[in-house]
Amino acid sequence: MNTTILRKSVLGIAGLAFAGGVFAGPVTEAHAAPAVDAKAVAVVQADKPGKGKLIPHGVQGKQSRIDIGAEQTANVKAIIAATKKSGMDERAAVVAIATSLQESKLENLGHLGARNDFDSQGLFQQRPSSGWGTVEQITDPEYSTMAFLKGLKQVDGWKDMPLTEAAQTVQVSAYPDHYAQWEQQAADLVAKYWNS
Repeated sequence: MNTTILRKSVLGIAGLAFAGGVFAGPVTEAHAAPAVDAKAVAVVQADKPGKGKLIPHGVQGKQSRIDIGAEQTANVKAIIAATKKSGMDERAAVVAIATSLQESKLENLGHLGARNDFDSQGLFQQRPSSGWGTVEQITDPEYSTMAFLKGLKQVDGWKDMPLTEAAQTVQVSAYPDHYAQWEQQAADLVAKYWNS
């Protein structure tokens, strides 16, 4: 659990208790329920991934956003599930989702013929010829996410890097700065689906 969120929650609860005592005087049993409700809200907020955890370095540059449909939402959930399975945290899911937003707009793409970048396919536009796996493997959302995260784990200090630098170190894209534009939407998606 993020210590900053925990500290704010504890201080908020303590502040509510203090304010209740100062302004309301002794609490009767009939008025005790609001204090319990305030505590429950604070606990729920503490369990939700916080903005600081999801975007620790702040977003860089102008942010892009797309509407996502059912298939893309399913792919977001698959990326989050694979991130959890790999033992990585919410920030890794943000990096993975932002990377997929840039590479495929969260669509599990097959070979695009003349529009394709060499033999790139799947959510992360990974290439069989570059050793990412077979076509069947890299078009499997769980496999492709696990392959991306394995690469991310090997990036020394990736948690301390801006998102675009961490993603680029794994992907080796011709457009290394383009990942940054998806950080806010990726963080929003992780916040929405991490606990679902």
